Amino acid sequence: MSGFKRIPQEIKDQIMVRVKEGIPVLQLSSEHGVSTKAIYTWIAKESGKTPGTLQVARLKREKEDLLKLVGALTFKLSRGEKNRTGF
Repeated sequence: MSGFKRIPQEIKDQIMVRVKEGIPVLQLSSEHGVSTKAIYTWIAKESGKTPGTLQVARLKREKEDLLKLVGALTFKLSRGEKNRTGF
């Protein structure tokens, strides 16, 4: 008897969609009870179809972080402008 359990294709598909959305593999692993090794294997198999799945996910996360930072800085700058003009 092997120690592997078969993961339904629909679960694999859900996980892969979330990987592409930028959800960390470790988080998906614990949420779905699937090993990180299995998820990375699926990513490797799919990377032949779409280049850089993990890289795209990482870039999406970085983009979101940068947008938050730009928003915070813009807010601080606009408050500073108002304070200088006396409003």
